[in-house]
Amino acid sequence: MTGAGSLIAANYTYKIAKPDGLTIGHFIGGLILQQVLGKPGIEFDGLKFEYLGVPAQDSLALGVSKAAGVTSIEQWLTSKTTLKFGGVGPGAATDDVTKVVRATVGVPIQLISGYKGTADIRLAIAGGELHGVTNSWESYKSGWSKEIESGTIILLMQTLPQRHPELSNVPAIYDFVKNDEARKLVQVGIFDYGAIARPYVFPPKTPKDRVQLLRKGLAATYKDPEFLADVQRARLDMNPIGGEDLEKVVARVYRLEKPIVEKLKEILLK
Repeated sequence: MTGAGSLIAANYTYKIAKPDGLTIGHFIGGLILQQVLGKPGIEFDGLKFEYLGVPAQDSLALGVSKAAGVTSIEQWLTSKTTLKFGGVGPGAATDDVTKVVRATVGVPIQLISGYKGTADIRLAIAGGELHGVTNSWESYKSGWSKEIESGTIILLMQTLPQRHPELSNVPAIYDFVKNDEARKLVQVGIFDYGAIARPYVFPPKTPKDRVQLLRKGLAATYKDPEFLADVQRARLDMNPIGGEDLEKVVARVYRLEKPIVEKLKEILLK
């Protein structure tokens, strides 16, 4: 269900879809944090969804075009070159994670939002309209493989608690974030975002027995040989989170300290 960066789908799943276990909602998980921050237009309560799980967590990285002339974070900070990054909309990693990086690391970024997806952003970068994007490594591998392999897209930084095994030469955000407040902002605005970026949910009041049945079915899918072969062919990563654990991450987002909420509002809602 398209519209408003998946907000229409999230509101529909919450307000209109029948809680009978036959409708599953899938939307940008960053909208959950946006609700905590008071974003207008959100008509759901993230604590009331029944969570099916997440098939893959986002391993996010900042990629820039070789033509931008920036080859490292250190060079970027020294040169103070403003780069244009493409975004999909509030709640998406392209936007929210980019804003948190800009605020905590200090790199100068002009965010240009409103693209329909990262495929359109990739075309805009190729055409010189944009310089870069914050995207998942999984997406880079599957949809940007030619650009990565040819070096026309350079990964400057990964935004993970630990370096991804396939990105051992790409510096991590904690190499550049020094104070406690910035680390807290990175934890909730980036690390927790990556964990809940692609949630599958049921409408509120879906019967618990049906939720449990479908959670088991999804967990079994992750072990199915044919499914795993498809994942490998598509060059995708699998690092799922079950429904129960996903609920815990979401609950942590709703327990944020007020000063961090206010700072995130300043960063994400402006």
